[in-house]
Formats: sequence, C-alpha cells, structure tokens
Amino acid sequence: MSLVSDLKVLYSLTLAPVKGKDHAERMEGFYSRQADDYDSFRDRLLKGRRDIFHAIKIPKDGVWIDFGGGTGSNMEYLGSGIDLLKKFYVVDLSPSLLNVARQRTEEHGWTNVEAVLGDATRFVPAEEQVDVITFSYSLTMIPNWFAALDHALRLLKPGGTIAVVDFYVSRKSPDEGMVFHPWWSRAFWRTWFDFDHVFPSPDHVPYLQHRFEPLMFREYRAKVPYLPFARVPYYVFMGRMPG
Repeated sequence: MSLVSDLKVLYSLTLAPVKGKDHAERMEGFYSRQADDYDSFRDRLLKGRRDIFHAIKIPKDGVWIDFGGGTGSNMEYLGSGIDLLKKFYVVDLSPSLLNVARQRTEEHGWTNVEAVLGDATRFVPAEEQVDVITFSYSLTMIPNWFAALDHALRLLKPGGTIAVVDFYVSRKSPDEGMVFHPWWSRAFWRTWFDFDHVFPSPDHVPYLQHRFEPLMFREYRAKVPYLPFARVPYYVFMGRMPG
C-alpha cells in the first residue's frame, strides 16, 4: 500500500463530500472513489474480521449472506471451507465494491458465490432461509440497522448463526460486565465517524443480545492508521437464531 493510495483513501474518509438523494447513492459516491484501494487500507483499520469468520462453523451445503460485504474480501478468511457451502451471497449497495467482489470471485474460481446489489433490510435469496448471516463493519452504515437485524432474524433458519463485528460506543450506563467509555470518547468517535455516514451506536450490542441467543461477545480497541494515539472501540458478537 503506497502513501499515495493511503492519501486517496484518507481524502475520501475525511474531506470528500458524500452526496446523494438516498442511502444507496451516498454509499456509491463514498466508495467509488476508493474501491481499488479499499481492502489494503481497511485491513489495517477493521480488526476482528478474521477472528469472527474463523469462529463460525461452516455448514455443509449451507447458505451464507454477508450483508454489506463490499469487495468480498471476507470470503478469503474461509479458505477452502467456502467450497462446503451451497451458496455465498455478497450483498451491498455499492456497484463499485461489488465489481471488485466479482473480480475476486473469478480469480479464485468460486462457482457458488454471487455478488448482489441489494439492501440488507429487504434482500431475500432464492433459498428464502439461510444458515449464516454476517455483518462486518456494515451495521454502523445502515440507517435502519434495527430493521436489518429484524430481517436477519426472519431469514435465519432455527439454530442459524449471526455474527457481527463493528465499531461502537458504550451506553452512558452500560450493563454490568460491559466496558464503559467516558463521555469524551463517545463524543469523539461519533463525531469522527459522522463525516463518513458511519454511526457507532450504544444500542447495537444490547439489541443483538436481546434478539439472538449470544454465543460469543468481546470488546476491544484497535489502532487507527495515522492516528498514533487513537484506539477505536469495536466488538465481535456471535449468536444463534432461537428455536
């Protein structure tokens, strides 16, 4: 990753205006400028993805949806295990990112992968119900995130797996055993991410724990490229569809 590429991504993240009449147009406008450099930079920022994808048991002949899957880079964490699946759907609102996902699919020779331009609150695959649903740093970019999780609840088979890794801020008074973030940390990260239409929420984790049977939950902080003293909070959650 060259400095020029990094600067291009940083410009898109911090200075370039995000325009569009709806969420889909804003997402495409935001990502189209950085699609080719997206994976290398995000690999240093978006931590926890490898861990959560490795933790999921791949169901033989199962169906997996990665909502907000973008370039499809998450599929590479599955290695040869992706061949066990009947179908893997990469669903995103950005055509530019999905083009990269299709190139990646062709390069790997995956025949069970489909990149779909679709909305996480409405997309329904041909199979109607699925075994695994993942949200990898996408829930914070979905305005109606609660609708996306409710939709995931309807799509998952009984006993199916949901896994989420994303940025977040704690509640002002978090539940016992959960990490507390001081007011300045909550204010800083919400303001910093707001420029990119990313909205870390104190309610993601409680809602996930309420709607799904929790299997794993961990809270961390990650380094931020070019911000040597900053540590952004993120979480990993894995749960099961009740029933």
